[in-house]
Amino acid sequence: MRHRPMRVICHLAHLTAPLPRVVLTLGNFDGVHLGHQAIVRRAVAEARALGGQVIVLTFHPHPVAVLAPDRAPPMLQSLHDRLALLRDLGVDVTIVQRFTPGFAATEPEAFVRDFLQRHLDLRHVVVGYNVSFGRKRAGTVDTLRTLGARHGFAVDDVGPVTVGETKVSSSGVRALVAAGDVQGAQALLGRPFSLRGRVVRGEQRGRTLGFPTANLHRPSGLVLPADGVYAVRAVLNGRRHDAVLNVGVRPTFGELRRTIEAFLLDFDEQLYGRWLTLELVERLRGEQRFAGVEALRQAIAADVARARDVLQRVVRDA
Repeated sequence: MRHRPMRVICHLAHLTAPLPRVVLTLGNFDGVHLGHQAIVRRAVAEARALGGQVIVLTFHPHPVAVLAPDRAPPMLQSLHDRLALLRDLGVDVTIVQRFTPGFAATEPEAFVRDFLQRHLDLRHVVVGYNVSFGRKRAGTVDTLRTLGARHGFAVDDVGPVTVGETKVSSSGVRALVAAGDVQGAQALLGRPFSLRGRVVRGEQRGRTLGFPTANLHRPSGLVLPADGVYAVRAVLNGRRHDAVLNVGVRPTFGELRRTIEAFLLDFDEQLYGRWLTLELVERLRGEQRFAGVEALRQAIAADVARARDVLQRVVRDA
């Protein structure tokens, strides 16, 4: 599938001329969940009606990682994956603004007047209902409306978006993933929660058991699902393959290092060095320690059989 191009700018101050006819939205957008999607789609609709361009201003690293590193949450996805999802929503330009203590100290009005308006021909701003910005997070939707009336741009706020009685949020998705509730996470994301990384060489224990696995390298700082076994779709070069995923420390072998290992069903291609995305469909069981290699082999065979059933059911229900 061909995607609409999206321009990526690192730091707004690097622009040599203001961007014209801008509909802006801003935030961290970690996970690009249903709430984020509603905001971006509103901005896209406004930009198309205006004959302008939709600009997303996002921050890297996460503001909490700068202001209170000990409380920094694990991210749901890499910056690369966040940008890909924003592109797919129809964003014209994403500005990746480096978040620093100095930037955080900017007063809300100065942020709009000296930072945004200096570089953007602002016509419309679309934000989440609980947006905060500027020094001590003092800027709110009301602040934007006051400044918009003064400087000539409209302001809309979106949300909250709910699924059932649950407000959609990045922190809510993180909690579900960390608990292994990948179906709950999917409901808030609007798509399966996924792990993406490069396949690296492991200790090849899976091969000796008759289930050769692809060991996925996932950068630090990203959330991992609860240890256990999952039915997943492995995406390789745009094609999906049924697979079983194990996340954990392999207690049967007395190890302590956490690994991400996927066994692709009915698949025999070389994967080392290739990028692989694992879409988590359902948690099959928690991680267990088995009495020996044969007991582990039998458990994996049972996991494979159950994963086939789960993934076939998902196809039937789709």
